[in-house]
Amino acid sequence: MRFLITGTAGFIGFHLASRLLADGHQVTGFDAVTDYYDVRLKEARIAKLSEHQDFRFVKGQLEDQSALDRAADLAQPEIIIHLAAQAGVRYSIDAPRTYVDSNLVGSWTVLELARRIQPRHLMLASTSSVYGANEDMPFGEIQRTDEQMSLYAATKKSMEAMAHSYSHLFGVPTTAFRFFTVYGPYGRPDMALFKFVSATLKGEAIDVYGHGKMARDFTYVADLVEAITRLADVVPGEANRVPGIDSLSKVAPYRVVNIAGGQPTPLMDFIEMMEESLGMKAKLNMMEMQAGDVPATSADPSLLKALTGYIPGTSVRDGVHAFVQWYREHYGK
Repeated sequence: MRFLITGTAGFIGFHLASRLLADGHQVTGFDAVTDYYDVRLKEARIAKLSEHQDFRFVKGQLEDQSALDRAADLAQPEIIIHLAAQAGVRYSIDAPRTYVDSNLVGSWTVLELARRIQPRHLMLASTSSVYGANEDMPFGEIQRTDEQMSLYAATKKSMEAMAHSYSHLFGVPTTAFRFFTVYGPYGRPDMALFKFVSATLKGEAIDVYGHGKMARDFTYVADLVEAITRLADVVPGEANRVPGIDSLSKVAPYRVVNIAGGQPTPLMDFIEMMEESLGMKAKLNMMEMQAGDVPATSADPSLLKALTGYIPGTSVRDGVHAFVQWYREHYGK
């Protein structure tokens, strides 16, 4: 099949494109390759993807409709997967405009493209952060999500709402998947595991927010990719409605789906697994909770299991070890 993926220079986009290419699909990637973090890492991802004869790449800003149209004309996509976004809860406090430009205007540009070309399936990356102040865990897709605690989360929730309206008005079959703390090789330098490993190897202290009394439903990137590839074939509609737990809209071919294993890991256990993989102890700088953060996340993966027969299952210990191994090889540490 023919895929157009936004964000292929990014962490998840790179892994998803790699998987689809390995499965024999054609992939056109679109990315602005911004300097939010080390551009060399993004370029390394694109270079690796470009080794495949079925991969093509278009560089451009997400909010540039003409650039995105060029990518679509090249791709002639049957499925559009929108992963490009300005990520990061903490950075959204310092640079809110970037989130409005990318996550709102940029996502609207993708929706306009989908309205024009009518793909078989439009798939959008959302986040567990939309659950915000909700304390009723595990988080289920049909719970209310009205109390986002960061602008990042608010822009992702807004994207979901815009996508639902386009699905209703223009009949675009749409799945928005909510990610839960994705990690793994080629991960982003602004994410916890990358920062922890980098600082520990340098002998520097790592910042541990909430005094370590936090937990996350960590999702290994290969598991996430497996779930997305399976969901690509599950086009939202009454034929696959799941009674009782389904977020499928009553007025549109639109659904949101959690992608996670439903097994939260305490932050201090996560750090111990990293220390075990590195063979060295980390220096800890215990800090208060960061603004916009939540103390814990936990997903209910029942809908994902019902739709695809799959639940992410890579152990956090194995995933952390795989990241540490990649980091040492990539950076020669």
